[in-house]
Amino acid sequence: MAEPTYTRRGVFAYGDLVQLTDAKGKLYTITLVEGKSFHTHRGAIDHDAIVGLLQGSVLMGSGGTAFLALKPLLDDFVLSMPRGAAVIYPKDSARIVGLAGLGPGSRVAEAGVGSGALTCSLLRAVGPTGHVSSYERREEFAAVARKNVDRWFGTIPEYWSLTLGDLADSLDERELDAVILDMLAPWECLAAVAGSLAPGGVLVGYVATTTQMSKLVEFMRVSGDWTEPRAEESLIRTWHLDGLAVRPDHRMIGHSGFLVAARRLAPGAVLPTRRRRPAPGAYGDDYSGPGAATEGHATIEAPAEHAESTESS
Repeated sequence: MAEPTYTRRGVFAYGDLVQLTDAKGKLYTITLVEGKSFHTHRGAIDHDAIVGLLQGSVLMGSGGTAFLALKPLLDDFVLSMPRGAAVIYPKDSARIVGLAGLGPGSRVAEAGVGSGALTCSLLRAVGPTGHVSSYERREEFAAVARKNVDRWFGTIPEYWSLTLGDLADSLDERELDAVILDMLAPWECLAAVAGSLAPGGVLVGYVATTTQMSKLVEFMRVSGDWTEPRAEESLIRTWHLDGLAVRPDHRMIGHSGFLVAARRLAPGAVLPTRRRRPAPGAYGDDYSGPGAATEGHATIEAPAEHAESTESS
């Protein structure tokens, strides 16, 4: 019987995911099936020849090319998985799990399941004692995500539910530990998320542009349900290492998305007024975002000391 992909113990067995790496570093991910062969332009490898080997073994293809055989890490699997929608990169998935404070037993919901990359990280973080509820509007994306989760875990975890529909209309869980929003307009779901999170629960929004990031933060501030949001992005730069030739690689994993995180206030709690001064003009006459008078809301005002200094100048 195949061990879960994320364990390192035992030898390869039928049903295992195997990552084959050639001398040029190209990765091939296969599932071991009795009697099948893996074919490349560099030759073929029989699946039966891999079964029974330890991870980290090297075997020769029929064309004389050597291949390193390992179970793939989730990072490798995500970057090579079949895609319906763009995946959340491993660097961002790791930060989301950390920002949300997820661990065994956590209950979390996500909206915008995409290809299932983040879903795999969430499921691995909460474990069988937790639960992940995923919501996806598009049926074709949900189908791809289900196949990828099944392939990574070797089965569909019992602690995962996938709902086809809009989270704003379908989210009925309560006392959740965290909610992750990966969608075009996450601010449209804030009311539903606030009603489902336990006090102190974490909301993490993943957005691609600065305009989305700003709009999400301002809507969160106006709602009064959240602690002061924080925003960040992660950049990863690898290094070239050859003897004395030590330098940054010419290519890097740069911007992929912004993360906005905040925690749910207790019902009726009022967040203390921010003491940090907004930049001059941040909420001036040209501001038309959430909370602006032009949208029918109360105008956001700068702290008194900032207003006084502006008048005196």
